[in-house]
Amino acid sequence: MISILSLLMVMTLSILVTRIATVALTYTGLSRESAKFQARSAFTGVGFTTTESEKAVNHPIRRRILLMLMLLGNAGVITAVSSLIISFVNVRESDSYILNIFLLITGVVLLWSLASSKWVDRHLSNFIAKVLKRYTRLNVQDFSKLLHLAGDYQITELHVNKKDWIADKALAEVGLRDEGVVVLGIERQNGDYLGVPDGETEIRAGDILIVYGMGGSIEEIDQRGGGREAEAEHRRKVADQQRRKEREKRQDIEQQQQDASKS
Repeated sequence: MISILSLLMVMTLSILVTRIATVALTYTGLSRESAKFQARSAFTGVGFTTTESEKAVNHPIRRRILLMLMLLGNAGVITAVSSLIISFVNVRESDSYILNIFLLITGVVLLWSLASSKWVDRHLSNFIAKVLKRYTRLNVQDFSKLLHLAGDYQITELHVNKKDWIADKALAEVGLRDEGVVVLGIERQNGDYLGVPDGETEIRAGDILIVYGMGGSIEEIDQRGGGREAEAEHRRKVADQQRRKEREKRQDIEQQQQDASKS
């Protein structure tokens, strides 16, 4: 039983370490998805050779974080495997064997539930950010607040495939802004980056668009195919965005009138 508890403790610490690293990498400018991927990759020791990984390694602060993760990950994996082996090798009685399996499954399910909880993630991330800001020299900045991300608005990456309706078209032609999605930058397949692209900039297959907008709108664009159906869906979304803007404008005017009447 002690070996099982030791294994669960190692797993708990592993989750905590990767979560701390994810928050730290996020505050160096990486997106949360990228930071989570890089942290788990480094901790587990799996190989990763993407352009995104090269950027993480070339950044001095990110490199130190990843190196520490690799060191802790090797020790954690070895300890976990050793504890698992010991917990079952030394068991002779069937009751103890069943008890160990029950404890192991229960502990793993509980840890998985906690790791997947958005409530735990939000509060733990806030706590980690405060600790990093107070006890480290890491330049901790809340990019979500700086960019005024609220509600369903987010900044994310949009990968362009050959069959996507936006491929091989200029930004002005596809009119993503009319759907409420703003393209902040474009990363070419060869690694070149175009910041603040204008309407004449062509979107190519293999590009990664850095976009800002509502999560649902971005996801819908990402899943949209090509052809006439895509164009028709684009027109419907433009109309929906126009109605949303008019509604938000009315609400803003009403709030302004209420504030004026109070004063």
